[in-house]
Amino acid sequence: MSPSYDVPMSAALDEARAALATGDVPIGAVVLGPNGTVVGRGRNVREAEGDPTGHAEIVALREAAKATGSWRLEGCTLVVTLEPCTMCAGAAVLARVDRVVFGAYDDKAGAVGSLWDVVRDRRLNHRPEVVAGILAEESTTLLDEFFRGQRTP
Repeated sequence: MSPSYDVPMSAALDEARAALATGDVPIGAVVLGPNGTVVGRGRNVREAEGDPTGHAEIVALREAAKATGSWRLEGCTLVVTLEPCTMCAGAAVLARVDRVVFGAYDDKAGAVGSLWDVVRDRRLNHRPEVVAGILAEESTTLLDEFFRGQRTP
C-alpha cells in the first residue's frame, strides 16, 4: 500500500499561503525525511528576498540539507504544490531525493512530465520516483486566485 501524501501536501499548501503575505506566487514545499517527518519547509521568496533562485523547492531543500547535515537527501521526499521547473527538478535530482510529489501540473514550465521530464531523464545518474496530482485542485485554486488578483481590469 502506498503512503498518502495528503497531510504533507497540506503542509506545503500552508507554506504556499504564507507566500501571499510577501506578494510571492503561492507555491510551497516540504521535504520529508526517511521516517516521514518534515525536515525542510519552503515557500517562494523571490519577491521577498529579490532572489531569482528563491523557489519553494530550493528553500525547502536547503533547509533539509542543514537539518540532516548532508546535501545528499537520500530517503527523502520533496512535496511541492506545483510541478517543479527545470531548476527545481534539477535540484531534486542533484539532492538525490527518493521521490518528488506534486500537486498541480504546470503546462508552461513544468519539468516533471509536462513540458520537460528532467527527473526521469535516463542520461542522469539519479531518477526519483514521481507522484503527481496530490490535492491538485487546492493547489490550482490557490494559484488561479492569486493570478486573477494580479490582472488589471
